[in-house]
Amino acid sequence: MKTRILLTDDHEIMRKGLRSLLERESDFEVIGEASNGRDAIRLARELEPDIMVMDVGMPDVNGMEATSRIMAKMPDMRIVALSMHSDKRFVTGMLTAGAYGYVLKSEAVEELVGAIRAVQTGRVYTSPRVTDVVMQDYVNKLTTPQGDGESPLTPRESEVLGLLAGGASTRQISEQLHLSVNTVDTHKRRIQQKLDLHSVAELTKYAIRHGLTQLDE
Repeated sequence: MKTRILLTDDHEIMRKGLRSLLERESDFEVIGEASNGRDAIRLARELEPDIMVMDVGMPDVNGMEATSRIMAKMPDMRIVALSMHSDKRFVTGMLTAGAYGYVLKSEAVEELVGAIRAVQTGRVYTSPRVTDVVMQDYVNKLTTPQGDGESPLTPRESEVLGLLAGGASTRQISEQLHLSVNTVDTHKRRIQQKLDLHSVAELTKYAIRHGLTQLDE
């Protein structure tokens, strides 16, 4: 069964280029295109694609707002953001709205297919330059004292979450932090309970928003 993809971008040349790129994949099918956020929302509801490639900066309704509205009605949708900007505000804005991926337009030819395949499996994907921005926040979190009440997690739980979101297994976390496997499992359960998040994808998105992750996509 082919993966059904809806493309959104306000530049026709960009859409056509992406369509050509994606249709080279035998298991991908581009089922529609939208040039603005309002049409993106309408077509998402009408066509029910498996994946949406969502331009962040569109007229009428921007990509963040369109993503938020779509995810409110279709929470199982997988959206990959496409943007010219690597600024943290755009990255966290799209991930908070519900996107699972964030690809820079300058890297789309090399990365978009891989990003789509990643989010299909429930993983979060960000372009390497975006990951660098997220990683800098991670370093800042480790070196800057945190204010009371800023996070429900303890410093150790934040550390475990950062490694977990970065793809480390329980065994790898235990070895890196010199903890027993049982202790790591206990930390994971407490993190899930405190945040009320129970999938790796949800935990990863939380970690990205709070500068705790070590993604290596």
